[in-house]
Amino acid sequence: MASAPPSRPHGSRIRQIGWMLALSLCLAAFLALTFKVNAVKSDVRLAERQIIALERQTLMLEVEFQTRASQRQLSQWNAVEFGYVAPRADQYLESERELAVLGLPRGLDAPDPIRVAKARPQAEEGLFAEWMADTDTAGDNGEDASDLDSGGYEAAGNLTQRLARSPALPSALAETGQ
Repeated sequence: MASAPPSRPHGSRIRQIGWMLALSLCLAAFLALTFKVNAVKSDVRLAERQIIALERQTLMLEVEFQTRASQRQLSQWNAVEFGYVAPRADQYLESERELAVLGLPRGLDAPDPIRVAKARPQAEEGLFAEWMADTDTAGDNGEDASDLDSGGYEAAGNLTQRLARSPALPSALAETGQ
């Protein structure tokens, strides 16, 4: 039986070294190109950050210019339309006596003082108002709602006023505290 001849590599040794050099050059070029691309990306990001900072600074300056322009306009309106001026030293009172003089009784020809009307709040309507009216009658002294109303307890406009006037509240709080 005849044996097969030993197999030979398909290329020579020089050809293998050539392919290794070509692959090494491609790998080196790939790495150099990758580093260059990353450096350019970093420069682009830095430039974008600078652009954003400059846009913010421009916006701040525009707002400041608009504010100063509106302050100038307000100053002109104040001088022309409203006539406001800074307070002077002679506008202040020097002592309590000057303040007391301001509160002297009116003279004979003086006009009537301005009075402000005070409206009583309307009674609340609804389930909560009815519940509060029922709790007002459940006091320890046995009074009902009509006795409370006739005794100076008027319908208050809010819960705080009713609770402040309710005689049953202190005893109820004392019972819960025990």
